[in-house]
Amino acid sequence: MKPATKKSSPSEDRYLVPAVEQASRILFCLAGARASHLSLIEICGHVGIHKSKAFSVLRTLQKFGLVQRNSGRRGYSLGPGLITLSRRFLDDLSAPKLAGPILEALASRTDSMAALGLISEKDVFVVAKHERDIGVTLRIGHRFPLTYGSHGKAIAAFMPEEERESLLKEKKLYFHGDPANLNRERLKRELAQCRLDGFALDMGEMKPGLNTIAAPVMGHNGAPIGYIVVLGFFAPEAARRFGKLVAEAGKVLSEQLGAQIDAG
Repeated sequence: MKPATKKSSPSEDRYLVPAVEQASRILFCLAGARASHLSLIEICGHVGIHKSKAFSVLRTLQKFGLVQRNSGRRGYSLGPGLITLSRRFLDDLSAPKLAGPILEALASRTDSMAALGLISEKDVFVVAKHERDIGVTLRIGHRFPLTYGSHGKAIAAFMPEEERESLLKEKKLYFHGDPANLNRERLKRELAQCRLDGFALDMGEMKPGLNTIAAPVMGHNGAPIGYIVVLGFFAPEAARRFGKLVAEAGKVLSEQLGAQIDAG
């Protein structure tokens, strides 16, 4: 029962850290075991490492909750710490499926395209959408800068303050399109308004005539993991009414993903 590993070239192997590789093999070994737990000797046999080394690795994994010693001290199994590690991945995996009906309803009520984007470091990627016949399309997998337009404002407004301050120190910010057009005083007002309203607007600034409204999608840790946005040619006077719908859609999806959303 050898754990499946990605093959690497000799030149790549020289960058591997032996202790980390051994820990990874032990985790995959426990995950693939038919029994609910494995003894130290069984783990050594499956993974192919010395007993003293395996014991040290297991003790380290125990410290972080990634492995647990079973009652009776008869063996080892995976620990609850892995739930924390996998939670973000599972959120990202389930978000597009959960968003489907929400985006469809939002697109219908606004006669606009609705989309879901998820954060990946300094970018966001479109992972789900529902289009209307309005001459606007968006490709799944399309990447935008994190700070781009309305979704950038929605994400930044609800970031933890320390993260937001760090983000705003970056040289290239796309909240108002070209970084050269950034107006920091105006942005400060927009972020404050977004925190009050629950949504952010871009009225034709990114693309003339195309208006967008975005709201954050929050993760279980209380920080944004992405956004919901509507894109269309709706009249400016409809923006705030549509904004409330987008904000509500963001809250619904956030709650479905395990976020705790304050009432109101």
